[in-house]
Amino acid sequence: MLEEIMKRNPWIVAVTLFGLFLVLVVTAVGAAMYTLFGEKNPTVTSNSVLVMEVKGVITDSRQFIKTLEKYKDDKDVKAIVVRLDSPGGVVGPSQEIYDAIVKTRAEGKHVVASMGSVAASGAYYIAAACEKIVTNPGTITGSIGVIMEFANIGALYSWAKVERYVVKSGPYKDIGSEFRPMTAQEKEIIQGMIDNVYSQFKRAVSKGRGLKMETVSALADGRIYSGEQAVKNGLADSLGGLDEAVAEAGKLAGIKGKPEMFMAPKSHRHIWDMVQGGDEDDDLLGALVRKMMGTDLVGKPLFLMMGAR
Repeated sequence: MLEEIMKRNPWIVAVTLFGLFLVLVVTAVGAAMYTLFGEKNPTVTSNSVLVMEVKGVITDSRQFIKTLEKYKDDKDVKAIVVRLDSPGGVVGPSQEIYDAIVKTRAEGKHVVASMGSVAASGAYYIAAACEKIVTNPGTITGSIGVIMEFANIGALYSWAKVERYVVKSGPYKDIGSEFRPMTAQEKEIIQGMIDNVYSQFKRAVSKGRGLKMETVSALADGRIYSGEQAVKNGLADSLGGLDEAVAEAGKLAGIKGKPEMFMAPKSHRHIWDMVQGGDEDDDLLGALVRKMMGTDLVGKPLFLMMGAR
């Protein structure tokens, strides 16, 4: 079917590439406008509660950790609120943020999680590192588990008359290859790895929330919960929005009166870095192509609620 469409409409490739170019231009112009005229962040003052955001699919931890390192030793920042609005993401970055929060708490800084519209899977993993979790009643959370996607696009290579060859050092070196089906032995290896990472997730929740492993296992079958359900089953502490989370953080830190909320400054990237790629991301055009093809997270172990991606 796809081959027929491509034969009858050879211009479809040109239209797709032109569309990607337009998206690139619009994104670059928008980034430039925001950099020049974007909202300026206030300076930190005494008795401040720092609010740090984790938004969208989690693919990188570096900016979050960099900001955390910058402010965690600031004496004016009495506590930190991690505002989560994310369906989760890649395992490694989620674990790195979790570990950074745990270390920050060990050094004496109070950290509270605030759940927005969605705080599931990897985002919940991060929340479990915090001292308290405050959630909206209708927040979508939970989705405790691990998933890994693979794509077999061998038919597309055949249509394009492209033959691929592999020279490898061992039978499993090309495991997850995108141009052939996965063998039963390879599926068993991947499943074993998934099960191991799943155990890591459950242990993190058990430790962070002070729940028995049996309790966590019963809750961690991948299902989602509302914020209200999460409070009832022990995955969260109380109901409320960002203001309530900031107030809770201020209370833990011993702030008298209403805490002053300080939003962590957003980092801005140069347009050329966005086009060519930089320290934080791959090149923008390449990322857009993979996103449109649905291959941006293929082959990576994920703490991700797939339906909210």
